[in-house]
Amino acid sequence: MRHFNIHKISLIAILGVLVFSSCVPMKKMLLLKDAQMADKDKSVEYVNERNLDYKIQPGDNLYIRAINIIDEKSSSMLNGDVSGRSNYLSSDAAIYLNSFTVNKEGFIDYPLTGLVEVKNLTVEQVKDKLQTELSKYVKETALMVKLSNFDLTIIGEVTRPGKYKVYQSEINILEALALAGNVTNFAKNSAVKIVRRTDNGSEIVTVDIGDADILSSPYYYLKPNDIVYVEPLKFKQWGFTTFPYSTVLSIISLSITIFTITRSYK
Repeated sequence: MRHFNIHKISLIAILGVLVFSSCVPMKKMLLLKDAQMADKDKSVEYVNERNLDYKIQPGDNLYIRAINIIDEKSSSMLNGDVSGRSNYLSSDAAIYLNSFTVNKEGFIDYPLTGLVEVKNLTVEQVKDKLQTELSKYVKETALMVKLSNFDLTIIGEVTRPGKYKVYQSEINILEALALAGNVTNFAKNSAVKIVRRTDNGSEIVTVDIGDADILSSPYYYLKPNDIVYVEPLKFKQWGFTTFPYSTVLSIISLSITIFTITRSYK
């Protein structure tokens, strides 16, 4: 009987290890952890002295729309529409075809003005510069300038990894993760990597979205073409998420049953 109890205890121990190894501690799943935030009578302010004015870089695409209230033909020519019909953006291809690509030297080739340097200018500065140049040739023309390639790539431990288009001037890392269906239960919130394009290549920075201090981080707000990689927790790397728990539990249950029946016949 003592031999049976040892086997039974061993099987229960194995079962316990399998069950608890698949559980993720709640503290690892929390976002914006902060002791003061738990007190409902207190509020915490996180100052973020960020600069949201993205500087145009080679390879960017600018959507530029000109409106001339006096001469409709001038508007059509500046917008690349000689027939007078409006170019509506209906797809990624249309956005690309109706945009002006910044060449490797940092210039765009705009009708009438010719080459205009826009590298390291904000969208608003590009608009002002084009407006000044254009006024030399066409009067009473208003310009609308938008960055048409604000793309984010979100991969790793998120529900829907992929490439996402952002149709707004700014987005923070929490909003970006929400686009991808949020992080999974196996995400390592303390090690979210942001890959960002630089003048000389790329940089990688690691941020902790589980810490409330992320709100004041200079990397809280993302930039066009950023790549966000959410690392998995270590025990997922060991293969626990794909471990056949149901099969193992069935085998253990069957083994206990067979062992019990065998002992009863002795």
